Amino acid sequence: MSTLVFDIEVAGFPWEEVDEITRGYLLKRERNPERRDAVPERTALNPGLGKIIAIALWSIEADRGLLLLEGDQESKVECEWEKVPGSKIFRGDERAVIEMFWSKVAPPAGGGRLPRLVSYNGRGYDGPMLMVRSAQLGLCPSRNLLPYRFRLDEHCDLLDALSFFGAARERYSLDYWCRRFDIESPKGSIDGSQVGRAYRDGRIEDIGEYCLRDVRATGKLFERLDETILPLL
Repeated sequence: MSTLVFDIEVAGFPWEEVDEITRGYLLKRERNPERRDAVPERTALNPGLGKIIAIALWSIEADRGLLLLEGDQESKVECEWEKVPGSKIFRGDERAVIEMFWSKVAPPAGGGRLPRLVSYNGRGYDGPMLMVRSAQLGLCPSRNLLPYRFRLDEHCDLLDALSFFGAARERYSLDYWCRRFDIESPKGSIDGSQVGRAYRDGRIEDIGEYCLRDVRATGKLFERLDETILPLL
């Protein structure tokens, strides 16, 4: 069974393009005044209010990555990408990027087991966002990204594992855990909170590089945990 780490980056829709009723609803449901002020800049956190601009995959067995990135590429093929060693890139519009993702995580041709998926907060964010956005675009997912929560064989969310399925009081970032396990942190010129601004500035390749480094680090963390904690869970 192959193991694929995945992560996405989303560019939220501009606040002025969100209909008035939805804007009012989002503001009303946030009772903290400071957080309410930030709602217009955080549309990417709401399902259905952003487009997927990057999806990164990292194969644990092959130790190679694939970046699916918004952009023009007439040939629609995977090309070597020098920005992250051991990786390839595929460019296309949002629909093509998402379709390529579903083809990569689908059951093998001729039958066989689904690839095991690994993520960090993939059950809380990436999975729901991918499935909702696919439905908005009329695309049928090739699998359920949110199977039974307390099994880690189909989709192993390391955030769930490291919080012991909510038993631990605190939840920590991927960067925090990478530093605890002496793994190179994915943090670079941007982080997740800056994706929207970077996208508006045209820094699409910087976003893609960040996304791919994110899955590589998640993969390294998975390998450490797969030898120790995960078999017990």
